[in-house]
Amino acid sequence: MVKNLFISILSQEEKKENKGSVEFQVISFTNKIKRLTSHLELHKKDLLSQRGLRKILGKRQRLLLYLSKKNEVRYKKLIDELNIREFKLR
Repeated sequence: MVKNLFISILSQEEKKENKGSVEFQVISFTNKIKRLTSHLELHKKDLLSQRGLRKILGKRQRLLLYLSKKNEVRYKKLIDELNIREFKLR
Protein backbone atom coordinates (compact mmCIF):
# COMPACT_ATOMS: atom_id res chain seq x y z
CA MET A 1 0.00 0.00 0.00
CA VAL A 2 1.35 3.42 -0.96
CA LYS A 3 0.34 5.14 2.30
CA ASN A 4 2.65 2.89 4.30
CA LEU A 5 5.68 3.90 2.24
CA PHE A 6 5.73 7.44 3.64
CA ILE A 7 6.87 7.99 7.16
CA SER A 8 5.85 11.35 8.47
CA ILE A 9 8.62 13.92 8.68
CA LEU A 10 7.22 15.17 11.94
CA SER A 11 9.23 14.19 14.98
CA GLN A 12 7.61 13.52 18.33
CA GLU A 13 8.54 16.92 19.73
CA GLU A 14 7.08 18.72 16.70
CA LYS A 15 3.76 16.93 17.19
CA LYS A 16 3.54 18.45 20.66
CA GLU A 17 4.09 21.96 19.29
CA ASN A 18 1.39 24.33 18.17
CA LYS A 19 -0.43 22.77 15.22
CA GLY A 20 -1.33 26.22 13.93
CA SER A 21 2.27 27.31 13.50
CA VAL A 22 3.53 28.06 10.02
CA GLU A 23 6.21 25.38 10.28
CA PHE A 24 3.70 22.68 11.21
CA GLN A 25 1.41 23.67 8.34
CA VAL A 26 4.25 23.66 5.81
CA ILE A 27 5.40 20.23 7.01
CA SER A 28 1.88 18.81 6.75
CA PHE A 29 1.45 20.30 3.25
CA THR A 30 4.79 18.76 2.26
CA ASN A 31 3.60 15.34 3.43
CA LYS A 32 0.39 15.75 1.41
CA ILE A 33 2.39 16.82 -1.65
CA LYS A 34 4.57 13.72 -1.43
CA ARG A 35 1.53 11.46 -1.14
CA LEU A 36 -0.25 13.10 -4.08
CA THR A 37 2.90 12.99 -6.20
CA SER A 38 3.26 9.25 -5.69
CA HIS A 39 -0.46 8.81 -6.43
CA LEU A 40 -0.12 10.77 -9.67
CA GLU A 41 2.83 8.64 -10.78
CA LEU A 42 0.43 5.68 -10.83
CA HIS A 43 -2.67 7.54 -12.06
CA LYS A 44 -1.44 10.06 -14.62
CA LYS A 45 -4.90 11.09 -15.84
CA ASP A 46 -6.39 11.88 -12.43
CA LEU A 47 -7.20 15.53 -13.09
CA LEU A 48 -8.87 16.20 -9.74
CA SER A 49 -5.80 15.05 -7.85
CA GLN A 50 -3.64 17.25 -10.09
CA ARG A 51 -5.82 20.22 -9.22
CA GLY A 52 -5.61 19.41 -5.53
CA LEU A 53 -1.84 19.15 -5.78
CA ARG A 54 -1.61 22.57 -7.44
CA LYS A 55 -3.80 24.09 -4.73
CA ILE A 56 -1.67 22.61 -1.94
CA LEU A 57 1.52 23.77 -3.68
CA GLY A 58 0.11 27.30 -3.82
CA LYS A 59 -0.85 27.26 -0.15
CA ARG A 60 2.61 26.04 0.84
CA GLN A 61 4.22 28.68 -1.38
CA ARG A 62 2.18 31.46 0.24
CA LEU A 63 3.04 30.21 3.74
CA LEU A 64 6.74 30.06 2.88
CA LEU A 65 6.60 33.58 1.46
CA TYR A 66 4.94 34.81 4.66
CA LEU A 67 7.56 33.08 6.80
CA SER A 68 10.43 34.45 4.72
CA LYS A 69 9.14 38.00 5.26
CA LYS A 70 8.48 37.57 8.99
CA ASN A 71 11.45 35.50 10.13
CA GLU A 72 14.28 34.69 7.73
CA VAL A 73 16.10 32.39 10.18
CA ARG A 74 13.09 30.11 10.73
CA TYR A 75 12.47 30.11 6.97
CA LYS A 76 16.02 29.00 6.14
CA LYS A 77 15.93 26.32 8.84
CA LEU A 78 12.63 24.93 7.53
CA ILE A 79 13.82 24.94 3.91
CA ASP A 80 16.97 23.04 4.87
CA GLU A 81 15.03 20.58 7.04
CA LEU A 82 12.50 19.73 4.34
CA ASN A 83 15.06 19.83 1.52
CA ILE A 84 12.88 21.98 -0.74
CA ARG A 85 13.92 24.78 -3.04
CA GLU A 86 13.97 28.34 -1.86
CA PHE A 87 11.17 30.54 -3.12
CA LYS A 88 12.32 33.12 -5.67
CA LEU A 89 10.55 36.43 -6.05
CA ARG A 90 9.65 37.60 -9.54
